[in-house]
Amino acid sequence: MFSFIKAIWTGLGRLFAFLRRAIANLLVLLVLLVLLAALFAGPDTPDVPDGGALALAPQGNVVEQAGIADPLMLLSGGTPSGLILGDLLRGISKATNDDRITTLALDLSDLGGVAPAHLQVLGDALAEFRDAGKTIVAQGVSYGVSAYYLASFADEIYMHPMGEAIPVGYGSFSNYYGGFIEKYDVNVHVFKVGTFKDAVEPYTRSDMSPAAREARQAMVDGLWSKYVEQVAVNRDMSEEALLDYVNGYDGLLAEAGGDAAQLALDRGLVDALFTGHEVRERLRELAGEDGDGYRRVGFGEYLTPRVPALFGDKIAVVTASGIILDGSAPPGMIGATTTVGLLADARKDDNVKAVVLRIDSPGGSAFASERIRREVARIQDAGKPVVASMGPTAASGGYWIAATADQIWAAPTTLTGSIGIFGLIPTFEDTLANVGIGFDGVRTGPLVGQDTFGGVTPAYANAFQAGIEHGYWQFVDLVAEGRDMTRAEVDAVAQGRVWLGDVAQEHGLVDELGHLEDAIAAAAELADLDDYTVSYIEEEPSAQQLLVQELLRNVASPYPQASGILARVNEQLRTFGSFNDPRHMYALCTDCQFAD
Repeated sequence: MFSFIKAIWTGLGRLFAFLRRAIANLLVLLVLLVLLAALFAGPDTPDVPDGGALALAPQGNVVEQAGIADPLMLLSGGTPSGLILGDLLRGISKATNDDRITTLALDLSDLGGVAPAHLQVLGDALAEFRDAGKTIVAQGVSYGVSAYYLASFADEIYMHPMGEAIPVGYGSFSNYYGGFIEKYDVNVHVFKVGTFKDAVEPYTRSDMSPAAREARQAMVDGLWSKYVEQVAVNRDMSEEALLDYVNGYDGLLAEAGGDAAQLALDRGLVDALFTGHEVRERLRELAGEDGDGYRRVGFGEYLTPRVPALFGDKIAVVTASGIILDGSAPPGMIGATTTVGLLADARKDDNVKAVVLRIDSPGGSAFASERIRREVARIQDAGKPVVASMGPTAASGGYWIAATADQIWAAPTTLTGSIGIFGLIPTFEDTLANVGIGFDGVRTGPLVGQDTFGGVTPAYANAFQAGIEHGYWQFVDLVAEGRDMTRAEVDAVAQGRVWLGDVAQEHGLVDELGHLEDAIAAAAELADLDDYTVSYIEEEPSAQQLLVQELLRNVASPYPQASGILARVNEQLRTFGSFNDPRHMYALCTDCQFAD
C-alpha cells in the first residue's frame, strides 16, 4: 500500500518537474523570440510626408556621450548636457539621402553650447544636405556664437524682430584664488613640468601668467579665425565686414537706435525678421500645408535607434569622454576601470577586427591614463589596430591615452597636446597658527608625517618633484615611441602647450585631420575590411542615476545669476575634488575650457 502511494507521489513529482522545466524552457524561448523580433523587425517606420520637412529643434549642449550630471551643478543652475553629436549627424545624414525630405526646418532658439570641433562636423553635415539640392531654413529668437555658426549654413535665416545676432567670439577665463589663499595663509606646494602647464595657476596666482596668456590667446585666436572664415563664406560676406560688425557692435548698435534686430538685418547676418508664425507660413510654402502647420516629421520620430550588430566583422567604437579618474565612473566621466573593461570587451570579441577610441577629455589622473593606454596596447598586441579619434578636446591625459595608437585623427579645431604633469598640495599650518593651533610631533625620518595641517618637509617636496619630472619624461617617451619622434622633438612641442588639431598635425602629434567617420574608415583600412558593421561599446547609466538626474533637472534656482557663479565655481572645485591618482600626479589641461 505504502509503496503504491509512494510510486504515485514519485510519478506526480516527476510530472511536475517535467512541466516546470518545459514551462521554463517555453518562457525562455518566448523571451528570445520577442527579443529577436524586436532586433530584426526594427523600429516602426516614421510617417514621412513626401516632399515634406524634417523639423530639428536642438535643446541644450551637444556632447560626445550622454553623461550623469553632478547634482550640485544642476541645483546651482548649470546646464545639463544631453544632445549626442552622433545622433544629430545620423539624423541629418539620413535626411540628406531621403528623397521624401526636401527641407530642414532648423529652430536654434534653445541650442546650448557646442564645441568648435562639433560645430565643424555639424556644419559639414548641413552643407552636404544643402548641396544635395535641399533647403535649410533656420530660425531663432537670438543667435549666439554656436547658433549663428550653424544658422550660417542655411539658405534662409530668420530672426524674431526683438532678437539679436551677436557671435561675440571665443575666450578662456578662470577664477584665480591666489589672493584669497594668501590672505588666509594657506601654503600651496606646486610640483610641475612644462612652461605652459598652467593648471595650478588658479591656486597660486591672482591673475594669468604671461606664458599662459600667450598660449590661451593663440588658442582662441586660432578658433575664432576658423569661425570667421567659414561664416563669411557661408553668408557671402567679407571677413572684414563680419569682424567690423562684431568688434564695433556697441557703436553700430547706438547708430541703429538700439534696434539689434534691424542692425543684424541691415548688415546681412539674417535674411528677414519673422515671428514664429511667419516662419511657419514660409515653411508651408516649401513643404506643403498640414492643417495650420506645415508637412513635417519630427527629428526624434525620424531618427531610428542604433541596433547592435550580432554577427560578422565589426569595428568597435569606445568613447572616453570627461575627466580621467582611477576606478569606475558613469558615462560622462572616464573611470580607468570602466574604460579598461570596455576596451577589454572589444579585445576579447573575435568579431571585432579594429577599435576606434573616441576621445573628448582634458585629462586627469596620470596613473589612470596609463592604465587605459596599456589596455590599448594589449588590443594592438592581439593583432587589432587601434585608431584614436579626437573630438573637441584630447589634451594632457586625453593625449596620453592616444599616444601609442596606430593612427591619431583630430579635427582642425581639436584642442590637443598639453603634454605635461603637475601635482598640487595645499597645507594649512600657517592658517591654523594664526588662530593659535600648532602642529608638532616626532618622526624617524624626513618623509614621515606629511600632513595637510602640518605642512610638508623639504625632503618630501624634493621627492615629489622628482616623481613629477619622471612622470613628464615618461609621458614624453610614450609620445616619442608612438609618434616615431625623438625625445627632444617631443619636448620641444610639449611643455604643457595646447595646440589646435591642424597645428598639432604640423608638429607630428596627429596623423590626419578628420572626424569620427574618417577614423572608422581608417580603422577598416588598417584591418583590411570591406564589409563590416560599427559597434558602439558603452557603459549604460543605471536606472537610479537617470531617475535622480531627471528629478533634479526640473528643479530651477530662483537666483539665476548667482546660480551661474555657483555652477562655475562648483565645476572648478569638483574637478580637483574628484581627483584620486594614487601618487597625486595629474596630466590635466585646464585652459582647454573656453567661453563664447
